[in-house]
Amino acid sequence: MKIRKAVVTAAGPGQGGLPLQNLVDRDGREKTVIEMIVEEIDSAGIDSVAIVINSEAENAYRQAAGSYKDRLTFVSQSSLGAGYGQAILSCKDYVGDEPFLHMVGDHLCFSGSQKRCAAQLCEAARQQECSISAVQATRESLLPYFGTIGGVRLQEFERLFEVKKVIEKPTPTIAEQELLTAGLRSGNYLCFFGMHVLMPSIFEYLSDAISAKGTPVPLTEGLQATLNRERYLAYEIDGLRYNLGVKFGLLNSQLALGLSGVDRDHVLTQLIDVLSLHR
Repeated sequence: MKIRKAVVTAAGPGQGGLPLQNLVDRDGREKTVIEMIVEEIDSAGIDSVAIVINSEAENAYRQAAGSYKDRLTFVSQSSLGAGYGQAILSCKDYVGDEPFLHMVGDHLCFSGSQKRCAAQLCEAARQQECSISAVQATRESLLPYFGTIGGVRLQEFERLFEVKKVIEKPTPTIAEQELLTAGLRSGNYLCFFGMHVLMPSIFEYLSDAISAKGTPVPLTEGLQATLNRERYLAYEIDGLRYNLGVKFGLLNSQLALGLSGVDRDHVLTQLIDVLSLHR
């Protein structure tokens, strides 16, 4: 199975400006978030990227993309209240009849191994030849921010799970009742990582959901239809994701970059100075 295209969604309310922010990467170089996301996609061997944006933001994104700007296709989502599912559906013509990598524009991810997160997920999808969502064990206090799955670990693959149920931002009570996954620490659930490999059938499922319910429709509507009709797995990424859209999200992401890169000692020294001043 070949994965040649990627879709990045960045048109949600409060989301559009986050990929334009500047951070300092692990090598000590200042880059925009969208540059870092495209680098992540590039690590998976994908060089064609569509970004779903507000129609008024294209010039800002072209400038923020730096050397990647000529590799990008921009898809406009003019109605910002149309929902996540509609954002994905708007890329149907761009994707065509082939699988694709999807990433969200308000998350950054950091690999725990030499292989980057997108490369891990795409390798698993190519081997399994089905839709796969990246997941991360997440504390129940963070459930309001993420779609969550319940699944069963595949015995022959340590990091793969057969998905049994998908719920968008469940409460802890619902998660405990319907989304427990054996092998996780108590109070932890498999929440989305902001990264999926999706088969083109997702467009049919999202279109059906929008026709039945109207917009907005979350992506989880299409993912639930996927597991009802075809093979659908989850892959526990060796790495961490940081949600830029939550309180201190940009700060936490910058700290993660700084503490795992060439500027680690400098960042630690500054942190010690701040902590000593405010102890």
